[in-house]
Amino acid sequence: MLNHNEHILSVIRQFAIYGDFVSCKPVGNGHINNTYRSTFNQAGREIRYTHQRINKSVFKQPEQVMDNIVSVTSFLRQLYISQGLSDVSRRTLTVVPCRDGKMFYVDENGDYWRTYLYVENVQTYEVLENEELAYRLGKAIGNFQNSLSSYNGSRLHDTIPRFHDMHMRYEQLDEALEKDVKKRADTIKEELDFLAANRERGMVLTDGLASGRLREGITHNDTKVNNILFDEKTGAALCVIDLDTVMPGTVLFDTGDLIRTATNTAAEDEQDVSKVQFNFAVFKALIKGYVEEASGFLSPYEKSLIAESGRTITLIMAVRMVTDYLNGDVYYKIDYPEHNIVRARTQIALIKAMDAQWDEIQRFVSEL
Repeated sequence: MLNHNEHILSVIRQFAIYGDFVSCKPVGNGHINNTYRSTFNQAGREIRYTHQRINKSVFKQPEQVMDNIVSVTSFLRQLYISQGLSDVSRRTLTVVPCRDGKMFYVDENGDYWRTYLYVENVQTYEVLENEELAYRLGKAIGNFQNSLSSYNGSRLHDTIPRFHDMHMRYEQLDEALEKDVKKRADTIKEELDFLAANRERGMVLTDGLASGRLREGITHNDTKVNNILFDEKTGAALCVIDLDTVMPGTVLFDTGDLIRTATNTAAEDEQDVSKVQFNFAVFKALIKGYVEEASGFLSPYEKSLIAESGRTITLIMAVRMVTDYLNGDVYYKIDYPEHNIVRARTQIALIKAMDAQWDEIQRFVSEL
């Protein structure tokens, strides 16, 4: 039986990588997939690759995940080439095929592996450090959406069906509340009352998709700043990564998550909700950058819901966290018994902070 290092090397050898193997080591602190970086000497130049074992407990159909990723990256590559852009291999991920032509490898344990060409000379950020970075982040997501707005390939797979379907999320909450397996409902009446009061308003994106008022496009579904690679010399956004959750949806799902994750002044599990504020200065920089790239393809109705999308995606996260708390914390990993309800209270506090500045927020977006 191969030891761990021998097993990793045997996996790497299945991909169409040429040259002399130099080294391989685990990298990153990702919570989903196991990631390794290898180095090969190719005719005197060292070329690096990223290898990932796809987490089957999270992604039940890895083949569909990879099919989506290949569809998106292939389209973006051809688009950038047609636009005469340079450095295309740094502007979108490059999936390295296996020697048999497949885009993933299944090892003897049934685990799925993939390989990317490593993108060099870039930097990433774990936190949104300032308004200038918020502006660049907004431009990155706006450009990503704009580029994919002309996608003409086959429809992507729904790898996580109804992921942002607010009707389903509230139905799950109703079921959890009815069962109340941990007898927690009586302790969170204020949170439940807030979610009930916002139920109808929260349906705007789901109902907009169902009615056709919102167009179906391609969504990333995790538009945090740490999923953007920035050029280490110019600081410009180069590449959107972590494409595991690309799938069909309204682009406002991503716009909303962008707003939710960027504008909160506190950690997502801050126990002191008085620290949770809506950073309006960051919001203005973020949306200014976003609109500069996205306004050309957004419909008037989509533009009217930019601010609302942030509130809606924040609400759906609160619903999911309260549901998990009622169910006994079976989905989100927790560090202590109240962790999920603390997370939910942070989301609710952010919504209330948005509401306190709502007129000003809407006025700013309208003026853009």
